[in-house]
Amino acid sequence: MSTSTDKASRAASAARDARVTESARKIRKPFVLDPTLCLYSPQENVEALEHPRVAEWLGYVREEWWPTEVPGSRTRLALLLPCTKYKPYLTSREHRAINTALLGAGWRPVEGYDGPPELRATLDDGEPDELLATAPLERDGVVLDRFVVSEPMGLVPYEHTLFLPAALGGGPASASAYDDPGLFESRGTSVSPERDDCTATQRADGSWAWGPAEREAFATMHNAMADTLTRALERLAPSYDAILGWVSPGLTHRSFLAGAGLRAAEGIPTFRLGASGPVPLRGVLDTLPGAVEVLPTPEQSAAAREQLAVRLAAEGRPAGPGSVRAVFARGDGHDTPLGLPELTAALVARLDEVAR
Repeated sequence: MSTSTDKASRAASAARDARVTESARKIRKPFVLDPTLCLYSPQENVEALEHPRVAEWLGYVREEWWPTEVPGSRTRLALLLPCTKYKPYLTSREHRAINTALLGAGWRPVEGYDGPPELRATLDDGEPDELLATAPLERDGVVLDRFVVSEPMGLVPYEHTLFLPAALGGGPASASAYDDPGLFESRGTSVSPERDDCTATQRADGSWAWGPAEREAFATMHNAMADTLTRALERLAPSYDAILGWVSPGLTHRSFLAGAGLRAAEGIPTFRLGASGPVPLRGVLDTLPGAVEVLPTPEQSAAAREQLAVRLAAEGRPAGPGSVRAVFARGDGHDTPLGLPELTAALVARLDEVAR
């Protein structure tokens, strides 16, 4: 190996070590990062489908998991939520905001929080332990099961966001041991430049643009996640009176669910141009039309932006169109708009309607 090649290899290794160190900070104690589940590019996502922890979980959620029986229930609903930067998901500001809205609307966990006491440190002053409860929620005989849409885990029932089921040996959940920023091209960092199959190019500002290998791997992983969701939801759909997907416009989770009609209506991409040409993207609703109600709707988002402008002005914050767009996009610090009170009100209202 030449001196220059050796230096480049050491630099690439050091850069990855630094990324893994940063990933470890996203996992709340006592849970710990599995360094083999740091997926920084589409190619690494595709390889993760064969990772033992991932493959075992995908098989379980596709074929084996069933909702926990709740005595006395008359209606059962499912709510699909997005995965989050910080794990466990329920410790994130976004999930805490959504769950706060659900608690405020009268939903209560059928069992209290019995997870690691260390996670209570993630709660703000005044936030109840109920925000960390992973059990189904119940209100007036209606049961609400929460799930997380995740890459590479596909679909994670809230009850297994902390610990694996006994059928998989128990122990800390794989869903609380990974970091996967590798499917978001717009961030400009979702590449693995040390890989021989990297075709991404670096821009003048240091960010990266995907090449054909990244785009093709993205499509492969996208469709694998859509297929996992389809198989799981097709099996589980008879258990639910309604399935709602609370997924941000413009992000990958929404594309996993979208059918052709939603793609056309919202401008969601229909393919990616990979090394072998255009690769079509498919979603749950292509195979299971009407199985999932995808929210928020464009109308709900537009109304929420108008309400957000009023709130920002009342708080003495910039409330012009550009400021509102920026705050809405980042969810006022929640990473996405899904936890904004202006939008969680729409979610609560829709759950009220389908729970009747």
